[in-house]
Amino acid sequence: MKLGLFGAIFFLCRSGALAQAEKEPIAVVEVGGAASVSLQDGSGSSGPNLAVEFTPIEDRLEIETGVTALFAKHSTEWDTDFLFKKPWTLSRKVEFMAGAGPEWIHRRETVMWTNSVGGEIIGDFMFWPAKKHRFGWYLEPGYDYDFGKGHEQSFGISAGLLIAIP
Repeated sequence: MKLGLFGAIFFLCRSGALAQAEKEPIAVVEVGGAASVSLQDGSGSSGPNLAVEFTPIEDRLEIETGVTALFAKHSTEWDTDFLFKKPWTLSRKVEFMAGAGPEWIHRRETVMWTNSVGGEIIGDFMFWPAKKHRFGWYLEPGYDYDFGKGHEQSFGISAGLLIAIP
């Protein structure tokens, strides 16, 4: 009888503790800025970016989709990507993800618009200053390869604010 009562109390306390444990957010929104340098001619561009990521498989897979607008002296480029990322928790406040995926590139140079498909490889560092991961910041270096005319290659980096959606 005492053992059964002890077991019931233990189960109730344990389930209550699990219910109070920090839940994984539904999604994380990334709002920031980006800069890119062409590996062919060294020209640079910069602009804002916005992305959202979610976790379909805990500790195995995160999916991020986002858009970046890059502005240079005689061109404008809109990159839309869809990345598959593998997460690693380095500490309670730092996460790292390596990822890759396709991107659609919509570019205007002088008066001509072009569309092409490319690929992107990134490293994503996420920093959460508080115990509860509600707000943080990120740093995301990456490499882009455009499969379109000219096969443009570039190195870029984006950084900004993380906002967890509970």
